[in-house]
Amino acid sequence: MITSVAVVGCGWFGLPLAKELVSQGLKVTGSKRSPQEAEALSADGIAGFALDLETLESEGLSSQAREAITQGLACDAIVINIPPGLRRGDNGYLDRLKRLKALMGTHEYQRIIFISTSGVYPAGGGCFSSESAESGCVESDAKAHSPASETLLAAEALFSGANSAVGESKNNCVVVRFAGLIGPKRHPGRFLAGRENVPGGNLAVNMVHLDDCIGAVTSLLKAEGPLSPAYNLCAPLHPTKADFYQQAATQLGLTPPSFIEGDLIEDKRVDGGLITRELNYRYKFTDPLAMLAHC
Repeated sequence: MITSVAVVGCGWFGLPLAKELVSQGLKVTGSKRSPQEAEALSADGIAGFALDLETLESEGLSSQAREAITQGLACDAIVINIPPGLRRGDNGYLDRLKRLKALMGTHEYQRIIFISTSGVYPAGGGCFSSESAESGCVESDAKAHSPASETLLAAEALFSGANSAVGESKNNCVVVRFAGLIGPKRHPGRFLAGRENVPGGNLAVNMVHLDDCIGAVTSLLKAEGPLSPAYNLCAPLHPTKADFYQQAATQLGLTPPSFIEGDLIEDKRVDGGLITRELNYRYKFTDPLAMLAHC
């Protein structure tokens, strides 16, 4: 039974997740990059510890800082939520994760949840499995189709063989692949507002709301018995890019973007139904258009 959880990366998703776990009576530790930010987590009942994986190797760690990190990571379960930053040209993602894995050491976790993205799925005709023929990309469709997806898959593989507790399934690492993230402080209306002739207006969007990210990961932590190695988190409905971003901009009183159609071979739909079928998880937001009022 999981009674304590370490949340590595208490940011836009990690902090509200940690707060939810605290509200459910779990002991929660959480990391922030600076000691001041880590200390502030105590106001929410989270035992904070400072962990900056970017400077870790160059600066080294004092014995006191290393001990604080070791204690912070030594929980029944761990949620690893380190943004890859690949769109910004960040090429240190894998190095940071390797440092984290080294810090985790030989500690035996009942469950490791690694947060990834649906960027591991190719667009268009890249999904070929029989399961995805009708619904969209399923978990087994992940493949290295670009440098970014190759990095994401390598990151997932780092933890899939991590230590498991005695009596637990060897596959105690669960990869959770988020679709496009929206929610409080992340309203999509500003993304494309005012732009003209944006390509792909007829292609589908794949979105998930913060509340469903929290709800689904919480369900995975509470679930008993073996789980699948990976789960997509994506709303079941897929409005077009034009409909979604025009409505989003209009809701904020901004100039909606104009679109041109794209080649349907570039379309991609992510199937987030596995967690519903296996754990009976019910999405709070099934339609991305309905999410807009809750951002």
